[in-house]
Amino acid sequence: MTNDTLSSPSNSNKLPMEQPPLKVAVIGAGVSGLATAAALKREGHRVTVYEKSDQLGGTWVYDPRADSDPLGLDPNREIVHGSLYYSLRTNIPRQLMGFWDYPFSTRKNSDPRTFPGHEEVLVFLNEFAWEFGLNELIRFGSEVVRVERVDSENDGWVVESRTNGVSSTEVFDAIVVCSGHHTQTRVADFPGFGKWTGKQMHSHNYRVPEPFQDKIVVVIGDGPSAKDISLEISEVAKEVHLSSRSSNVKISKLDCADNMWQHSKISHVDGNGEVTFQDGASVNADIILHCTGYRYDFPFLETDGIVTVDDNRVGPLYKHVFPPQLAPSLSFVGLAYNSGIVFLMIDLQAKWIAHVLSGKATLPSEEEMLAEVQEYYRYMDEKGIPKHHTHSVFHKNITTSKLEYLDWLASQVGLAGVDEQTRLVQENYLKFIAEKGVWRCKDWELGNGIQDDNLSTNIERMKLNHRLG
Repeated sequence: MTNDTLSSPSNSNKLPMEQPPLKVAVIGAGVSGLATAAALKREGHRVTVYEKSDQLGGTWVYDPRADSDPLGLDPNREIVHGSLYYSLRTNIPRQLMGFWDYPFSTRKNSDPRTFPGHEEVLVFLNEFAWEFGLNELIRFGSEVVRVERVDSENDGWVVESRTNGVSSTEVFDAIVVCSGHHTQTRVADFPGFGKWTGKQMHSHNYRVPEPFQDKIVVVIGDGPSAKDISLEISEVAKEVHLSSRSSNVKISKLDCADNMWQHSKISHVDGNGEVTFQDGASVNADIILHCTGYRYDFPFLETDGIVTVDDNRVGPLYKHVFPPQLAPSLSFVGLAYNSGIVFLMIDLQAKWIAHVLSGKATLPSEEEMLAEVQEYYRYMDEKGIPKHHTHSVFHKNITTSKLEYLDWLASQVGLAGVDEQTRLVQENYLKFIAEKGVWRCKDWELGNGIQDDNLSTNIERMKLNHRLG
């Protein structure tokens, strides 16, 4: 692996050889499952999509219900798959949404806002499914409870599913796991966690701000959800105190609201409701809200220890997709993150898998793939990247482009890479955030703050194309 890159190109001396169509099971009908089903269908494979709910869309389906355990830790809790809150809008502009050959930004009668609400994203996914004839491939209400190989000498896979309480099994040539990763919560751990008498909950179970009326709230986290939710609840809460484990954070009054403060990591909590931060400040809080992310979890997948999950490292996976020992008959879509253009990355992963299964693209040998994964792990250690960021394709400790991984995926399926217009939009958006701060990210509009004449010309052309579309 070369320096300052999270994804080096692979080499193989094998020439691609087209294969007959395969029978493929796709687990999940969210963004990843739909993109994968479309790519596989286009390559002529026989596709079955398992979806445990009664509609497609995955995490983009709003459900006003919440888990019976607000923290999401009780293994026997009533689990709600979705994590959407009612007011959620994307934190990616519509110009960076959409698939490779099915754009989002040029849709007619769409939400005029640059950052669309979750309702429009779901409409987009339903339109995509209709356009490519995917609904007929989906078995709604079918929960996958077991996936395992027929035997160690056979590449076939057994899928056991449950529909209306009735179990059934079916054998497939290949499995693509697209089950998402926004259901099993990760929570912060701090001294006094189990003794604190106030309410604790995870953002997975946040829906609306009204329950926070006149409360003193501590929000743990500094990602998009933490900032989005804390700003919303500040409109009804008495006080909102953000806590971050980042070493660069200092106690400060935030400019975005009159009742918000930034703190360092929690030092400890006690039984009378006091929360003490490592910066020395303390508050008597009513609620601690964990906006601390999720755990990868595949309870249905049985691989005899070949694929494991360790501190959110799913592995070993070549390029975040193929486990070397089980490739290409087992693959994962949507585990990688931090590319800045999520739907496009997912679509390219799906296309790559479809090409590999068709014989149009060839993987390196098992030994070569495994060696590259191990080299990637060593590279992460060298750069000081924590294990739980294994599937981040961009990290502050490196200088590689956010789009390098997407360009590599595109090259595997004969595409030129991310187009210039998309690069210009992302560059402009990231520059705006760097200058104005992440709290103002949704103030961005196409062309804001652009000084370069060539860049401005291209952006204006894109705005015209958007209006005409």
